[in-house]
Amino acid sequence: MPTTTTTAIGSDLTSWVAFLRAHSAITRRLNADLQAEHGLTLSDYEVLLRLANADGGMMRRVDLAGSVLLTASGITRLLDGLERAGFVEKAACDSDARVSYAKLTPAGKRKLAEARRTHLAGVEEVFTGRFSARELEQLAELLQRLPQGPEPPPCGGDDEHEAC
Repeated sequence: MPTTTTTAIGSDLTSWVAFLRAHSAITRRLNADLQAEHGLTLSDYEVLLRLANADGGMMRRVDLAGSVLLTASGITRLLDGLERAGFVEKAACDSDARVSYAKLTPAGKRKLAEARRTHLAGVEEVFTGRFSARELEQLAELLQRLPQGPEPPPCGGDDEHEAC
């Protein structure tokens, strides 16, 4: 028969494994929906969203990489694809030639608006729709105890900075 310590550790690990599996399944599903409907990955979507919420619709590439948890080479590859599609363009810094910006294009804004509907419907189906309002509030409170990454983009703004 397991000891109390073993049971407690097992219980902790059960929660951890459930969290990891849920995150993985939800991420795969949201990514697949965006790929199928819009030809975007979840990372592409997040970059477009962060640029849409940035001043002037642009960010330094290095800051963008940090905000979406990608390496310098990872953000370069991702932005290359978005640039080829016409959703993002390179912009130079007027005061420092060493600084390079990623700037959202009008086509990128339109693509984000289209993809947003798919993304939010997926979030509702696989996450928020499975909990009551009180449960979502409790879950948010619990998850705030965990380490947080870079500041997320605002969710639920005006026409220029719409919801996630």
